[in-house]
Amino acid sequence: MTENLTIGERVAWYRRRRGMSQEALAGLVGRTDEWLRKAENNRMELDRLSVIRRLADALDVSLGDLIGEPALLDWTPDSGTSTVPALRAVLMDYRQLTPILSAPAPDAEPPGLDELARELRAVFDAYQNSRFGFAAGRAPLLLADALLAARQYDGDDGIRSNELLALSYQAAASVLTKLGEADLAWMAAERGLAAAQQTGNHAIMGSLFRSVAFALLSIGRHEPAMHLAESGAAYLEPHLNSGDGDLLSAYGMLYLAGSMAAARSEDRAKTRGYLAEAEDAARRLGVDGNHLWTAFGPTNVAIHRVNTAMELGDVQVALDLGPDLDTSALPAERRVRHSLDVARAFNASGRIEAAVATVLNAERVAPEQVRHHYLSRQLVLNWVRNTQGKPGFELDSLARRMRVVG
Repeated sequence: MTENLTIGERVAWYRRRRGMSQEALAGLVGRTDEWLRKAENNRMELDRLSVIRRLADALDVSLGDLIGEPALLDWTPDSGTSTVPALRAVLMDYRQLTPILSAPAPDAEPPGLDELARELRAVFDAYQNSRFGFAAGRAPLLLADALLAARQYDGDDGIRSNELLALSYQAAASVLTKLGEADLAWMAAERGLAAAQQTGNHAIMGSLFRSVAFALLSIGRHEPAMHLAESGAAYLEPHLNSGDGDLLSAYGMLYLAGSMAAARSEDRAKTRGYLAEAEDAARRLGVDGNHLWTAFGPTNVAIHRVNTAMELGDVQVALDLGPDLDTSALPAERRVRHSLDVARAFNASGRIEAAVATVLNAERVAPEQVRHHYLSRQLVLNWVRNTQGKPGFELDSLARRMRVVG
């Protein structure tokens, strides 16, 4: 019902449903009724999640309700016609709750572990290349196979199968978080962490800690996300002397997740501290790697400096750092997510043409990501709403491709 509304228009819609006046809601979030009036009428953009979270809390709705998630995943040749609902069905299958309810058939043959690893790589690679339809379409079968393997293998193969199961859940959680399916992402991350605990593999444990932290971030639970990032990093720290790239990358990504949570909590000191820890880990790693599909390294830390600056409202800092940052060595998902923050900074500084051009360039790299991300959808919706008369050809075409206008 509210899919093609701006965040401000959604706030107004839910406020009226609650029977609240603008004065009452503004008071609950420590703002003036004039500020709220401007936000609801698209004369001021709501683009900081810390502010949106306070409005969601005051209205007793979820963060996703206000930012327009989840979004409908388009059917494509990549995705087929069985995507998120099929993934939901696998995650909510009661037989996963205990082996008592899911004894495999006597003739059930578990998948080969090398084959399972290749399938996992295909799903994660698709996610990092912003082919979310493909990843969502393949993830249900991947999870089903990984579960069967974990139930039937033992010994060293049992450990490896649980490693693959944990990472399969993480792949599912990553895709679901990107598509705004926060509750399902939490479920996948939680189950992945349970599988990781069967492996004794510290790096995979750290990777699943990261997945849970991002699931917490996606539902606006910033304080728990910070606590988890700190606890997870403390768990990994004694093992870092091995020089293992997987461990170091998982460790650094926990601090990057913490930096996002701290910025959305408007805690500048912790944001700086977490970024410094992540930068130190990146320096020790030495390169832009992609261990355990983290894309961790110096450039990803720099991306998070821009991202956290925007979350804190430091637009000039983002403009100083963001536009000239070379992200070409990173996966498409990271490059485009950075581009959306740069577009957001251009927009906040009144450089609308540069912002539109940045989103158009991002769309050429990853149309699915631009179509589904709340930042690009809100930017385009606000541009269309605030245009006097008919939008220009490029903006109108972009809005129609993204289906934010009829």
